[in-house]
Amino acid sequence: MNISRRNFVKIVPLGALIPQQLLSNLAEGNANGLLSPLLYKTIDEIYDQAIVFDGIIITRNWDGLSDEALDNSGYTGFNASLDSGSLKRALASLSDWHMRIKDNPHRFITAKSADDFIKAKKEAKVAVMMGFQNTTPLENSIDNMDILYQAGTRWMQLTYNERNLVGDGCTERTDAGLSDYGIAVVERMNDLGIIVDLSHCGQATTNDGIKFSKTSVSINHSMCEALHKNHPRAKTDQQIRAMADKGGVIGIISLGYMIGPNLGTETTLETYVDHIEHAVKVGGIDHVGLAADFAVQGLEATGATRQNWFEPRLSRFKPSYKVQWPPWIPELDTTDRYRHVARVLDKRGFRTEDIEKILGLNWLRFYQDTLKP
Repeated sequence: MNISRRNFVKIVPLGALIPQQLLSNLAEGNANGLLSPLLYKTIDEIYDQAIVFDGIIITRNWDGLSDEALDNSGYTGFNASLDSGSLKRALASLSDWHMRIKDNPHRFITAKSADDFIKAKKEAKVAVMMGFQNTTPLENSIDNMDILYQAGTRWMQLTYNERNLVGDGCTERTDAGLSDYGIAVVERMNDLGIIVDLSHCGQATTNDGIKFSKTSVSINHSMCEALHKNHPRAKTDQQIRAMADKGGVIGIISLGYMIGPNLGTETTLETYVDHIEHAVKVGGIDHVGLAADFAVQGLEATGATRQNWFEPRLSRFKPSYKVQWPPWIPELDTTDRYRHVARVLDKRGFRTEDIEKILGLNWLRFYQDTLKP
């Protein structure tokens, strides 16, 4: 077992924890602010200095987020999930976010490459990478992928829960893989530098996405089927291993009912970290990250109730989704959710450098590999 960082005081240059390939591509002036030696004494100090990335944030409640809440999160960046209802709605959503970033230069920068996350950390800002949880904005035309890319899209999930022209979602009655059109979509995403995400994809579509993508793929918000059996959103050990073998990253989702049954008793923050630890054992320490799948503020803070959140999902999602109320793990329904995760990882004996990888450096390496300069 690795020696816990709590047992000794260690001087670690943060730059040593960032992949050398990435650092070599950064301008000297851009990296200097990150390379000075830092005395790490506590896990909270480690968290404050870390690059912290969230695999997916839902942005519908964005107007209710204060500067204080965003600062408290410690986020360096996140994937913003935008409106995928149609091409028109997708472009409007992208435009709204570009305007939000322009109007709040003290808070945000647009993320289109790995370098943007380094810049955000150095400038104490948050880098926002825009994308979609479905390929429906393509509207039968792969050429629309180029339009979306030019408008700032850098990640796209192949399917949501249902079948689309690309393939089957995770709750579809059938389990077909990628269609011929779907394979062509993946090829164009690879060529442009749009990340292929497989979070809500069906089993066969997930397998095909890993197989047919020329670059690494993400599963930006999911969990381990080995620990939450028969949930359609979970990924098997074989899939996690195949994704990791190709260089990808899985973000462990923070929604409590996705992690396990009986929230508050059987399913707790420790259960969440169990999923992280299992994914690390299966896929390796370089291929696991974090993901919320709700607003930065948390669900309760944004007004989620049994009436407006839980009951609508009983009709939107099939029973296999196992939706519960309340849906959150308390420690993860806060702005500083990943600070709580870091503390548990530390108590379990994870090394400092491995905690930093899970918090954000694994995503950083993945973006260096997949996004175009």
